[in-house]
Amino acid sequence: MKNKYILCLGVIAITFSACTKLDEDLHGQVNSGTLTQGNVPGLISATYIAMRGPYQAPWNWSALQEVTSDEAIVPTRAGDWDDNGAWRALHLHRWAADDGRISGVFRDLNSVSYAATTVLRFNPTPAQAAEARFLRAFAQFSILDGWGQVPYRETGEGVTLPSKVRNAAEEIAYLISELTAIIPDLPNGPANVANKNAAKTLLMKVYLNKGAFLNRAAPTFDAADMAKVITLADEIATGGYVLSANYFDNFAPTNNVLSKENIFTAENTAGNDGSDLDGQWKCTLHYNQNPNGYNGFSSLSNFYDKFEAGDKRRGGAYTGQTNVSGVRVGFLVGQQFDQNGAALKDRKGNPLAFTPEVAIIERDPNHLEVAGIRVIKYPIDYANTGSKKPDNDWVYFRYSDVLLMKAEAQLRTSQTAQALILVNSLRTVRGASTLTSLTLDVLLDERGRELYWESFRRQDLIRFGKYLAAWQEKPASDAKYLLFPIPDNQLGNPNLVQNPGY
Repeated sequence: MKNKYILCLGVIAITFSACTKLDEDLHGQVNSGTLTQGNVPGLISATYIAMRGPYQAPWNWSALQEVTSDEAIVPTRAGDWDDNGAWRALHLHRWAADDGRISGVFRDLNSVSYAATTVLRFNPTPAQAAEARFLRAFAQFSILDGWGQVPYRETGEGVTLPSKVRNAAEEIAYLISELTAIIPDLPNGPANVANKNAAKTLLMKVYLNKGAFLNRAAPTFDAADMAKVITLADEIATGGYVLSANYFDNFAPTNNVLSKENIFTAENTAGNDGSDLDGQWKCTLHYNQNPNGYNGFSSLSNFYDKFEAGDKRRGGAYTGQTNVSGVRVGFLVGQQFDQNGAALKDRKGNPLAFTPEVAIIERDPNHLEVAGIRVIKYPIDYANTGSKKPDNDWVYFRYSDVLLMKAEAQLRTSQTAQALILVNSLRTVRGASTLTSLTLDVLLDERGRELYWESFRRQDLIRFGKYLAAWQEKPASDAKYLLFPIPDNQLGNPNLVQNPGY
């Protein structure tokens, strides 16, 4: 067991900077003379752990997907959250090729890809190999989504030369082939490991986004690709998934037990082993709430207004949280209270009443602390606030996303009536009214209502042709922002080509 953890930590330390030539040399020092098939479980575990950095919490991949969208904003509050304008640049689509957050996420996603490839060097079983290959495909899909080109190494390839790079078309073909090949060797579950339906969900996303990845400015949608999306959704539907009666149970500290719709998650163990998932509530809560937060991330009123009053996804009281602290789940707007119903105040003694109005730079000292609607997507694990290791499993894929992707594929192939029935079946469970018609704009809004702050919004906006439009606190943006820049510190690899406009 001790050796397993040493191996895990070693791979993690290496993967933090695995894209540069120097760090790939370090990666190459892990050799077959010291690792055997018996070490493979430890290397797979290390790959899952490496995924925490880029994916879990709101700071990294999530920030690139959400803060760059119409769902989230990190306003500068006098001197708080200025960060030399970095958060403003994300929301305004004004980042540059040397953006530190974009560079760090690119590095860490590639680290996951390389860590998974390392597993394949040491004679894994077919099931172990399929697990590692899925994790590699998962990370590479994100790289494709963000940057449009994907560095990679073949199993056992030396690290003295720059990594090869696949363009978008090559990576799409690779992902389709790779995921199709490994599905038979993956297990049926549980959700917290790579499994058949997780791979099918990722394959759905490849087919659905294929036309957008190939032409982001003018996405197209091939009927054969949409048919694949529908077929895969129907296969996943046989897996026994059920939409949760309480939407927020999918994200709760015991979501591994409560949720019947989570397809792929990252396991976090209460107080013992986990990620910075508590950042999901710390990033948005005020300093005087319980737990005290960083008073930063907010949602936007135009997005909040897409919800009907009775929509359960908009939030409300949640047992185990609201009775402990007064904090509700979902969108927090208006006066905030403690668990006894006493009205809270901000640090200046003003009522702690979150306002729909928010500016990207807040200057009024009596408004800046309360500007912006806050979001609590993951119910707070109060039993583990001290350890900062909550029990909530991080959610990557849910069955509701599968249903909405199927509906989108139907809608894009003139099966509007079937898509409307499917969307309404979801809305009924969520307490929303029945739609009488369905358009692409309405479906995009529904994806926003169902999947807000789950790291899909940028991808959705690009696919629906809305990402460059003006929205609240953001003017229309240039087409170059449909891709993130290849970080300047990675261009020593001649196989990487800077994306247009940077």
